[in-house]
Amino acid sequence: MQHSRRARPGRGLVARTVVLPVARAIVLFALPAAIVAGARALRPATVPRAPSPVASAPVAAHRLVLAPRERRVEVAPDGTRLPIASLLPVTGPQAWGASTWDESGAGAGPAWARVDLAAQTISVFRGGDEIGTAVVVFGTDDFPTPTGWFRVLEKHRDYYSHSYDAPMPWMLRLTADGVALHESDVVRGHASHGCVGLPGDFARRVFGALPVGAWVLIVPRTPASKP
Repeated sequence: MQHSRRARPGRGLVARTVVLPVARAIVLFALPAAIVAGARALRPATVPRAPSPVASAPVAAHRLVLAPRERRVEVAPDGTRLPIASLLPVTGPQAWGASTWDESGAGAGPAWARVDLAAQTISVFRGGDEIGTAVVVFGTDDFPTPTGWFRVLEKHRDYYSHSYDAPMPWMLRLTADGVALHESDVVRGHASHGCVGLPGDFARRVFGALPVGAWVLIVPRTPASKP
């Protein structure tokens, strides 16, 4: 397991984009490295909210339903199609340690998670609907968080790392060498030795939502270089 540590000057706020839902999706789908769950990215908290010049996707009481052209499907290595059809209506900046969880109106289907290192956020989906999102901490350049597709290999509610002499509650192991999702102190300036650190109560919910075998996609901070 990789213990959370102070190693990197973190950003003060991680903000979900607050412009039009339609414009947000179109712009971000064209920039894969900046996508968070297919439809949000880092943006300065001082940027004003734009007025709506066109009709946008409908906003339900508990989620923002994306228009058909805005939706996307992630395809796991085994061919499993994991759609993104709605997002939680979080429109303001998310401070360190902030999280949102709401399963109201979410569809049935396999739960999976998408971690965006560029935006320092995680989104959990079920049946194409986002049910949770939070700010996270992750590894440094010296101890990077691996990217790509992973399955949850095992789960431990009260895991203790003897390598780092530290508790790692709500642990979901992703790799054989110990990279995992787990509860951590998600505060400015903290980083890990490669794990993805989650806020406390949010970590508990993720632990309950993702079974062993669930897919986790970790998106890199920069686009893959092209030959």
